[in-house]
Amino acid sequence: MTEKPFSLACERNRDPIAAALDPLMADRRHVLEIGSGTGQHAAYFAQRWPWLQWQPSDHPDHLRGIAAWRAEAALPNLQAPFALQAELPPSPPLAVPAGIPRFDTAFSANTLHIMGWDHVQALFAGLPALLQPGALLAVYGPFNYGGAYTSDSNAQFDGWLKARDPRSGLRDAEAVQALAVAQGFVALEDLAMPANNRLLVWRLG
Repeated sequence: MTEKPFSLACERNRDPIAAALDPLMADRRHVLEIGSGTGQHAAYFAQRWPWLQWQPSDHPDHLRGIAAWRAEAALPNLQAPFALQAELPPSPPLAVPAGIPRFDTAFSANTLHIMGWDHVQALFAGLPALLQPGALLAVYGPFNYGGAYTSDSNAQFDGWLKARDPRSGLRDAEAVQALAVAQGFVALEDLAMPANNRLLVWRLG
């Protein structure tokens, strides 16, 4: 049996994220999680919102760990994870397995600062094809505002990210907002979260 991966950050942030999303999830039914990582969020949120069909996705290297969390959770509304990656042209920006319906919500936590900016652009370019009109998009993580860090800890984290991979790093909220608007998303929320993180929420159309 595959050992379950574990992230202390996921354990800490799941309740604040869930509390912020609770009012938005009441009328949702089919959620795509982008960059599910360990799979902890998928298992927790699927249990918290049993009326949702929760679809985890990530790089192929992470699917076994996500599947281990899914197997332990044994929830009927937690779907098997599939591979989903932001691809650069000429490939389609995002591709999903055949037969997957369009989603009414997309959620992603702590992904944009890990990806290169060109892949962040590809992600936003590909999202409308996966979502229904009126779908919600919620993105959690640390952001800069006006090109400036919001805390010393975020500045240190950004330095660590860039030392590990120069393509990564904290994103300017304004630049991400511009990507979203260009794809037809309308900003709904920009919520302060613990540990100098934010939760950005848009509606498609």
